[in-house]
Amino acid sequence: MFAKVKSMVFIDSLRLHLNAKTDSSFKAVLKDDKGSVCSSMETIMPSENHEMEWTGLNTLPYGVYSLELSNGDEEMKMRLVKRV
Repeated sequence: MFAKVKSMVFIDSLRLHLNAKTDSSFKAVLKDDKGSVCSSMETIMPSENHEMEWTGLNTLPYGVYSLELSNGDEEMKMRLVKRV
C-alpha cells in the first residue's frame, strides 16, 4: 500500500500520506457514483514531506466518490464520502 487517506470523509480537500518511491509519478482520480471523472491530479512524489493535500474539491456535490490512486505499476481504489 503506497498511500493512505487521512479520513474517508472529506469536505473540501483530501489529505494523503504517501509511502512510495520518490521521483516517481503519482496519479489520483476522483470519480462520482456514476463513474464520471470529477477531478484528477498527477504529480511527482515529494522527496521530503510524504504528506500531500488535494485542495479545490469544495465545488463537488455531496455524495459517495471513488478514489483511484496509481504509482507506476501499483494501483489502489477506495470509496470516500463528501459531506457538509
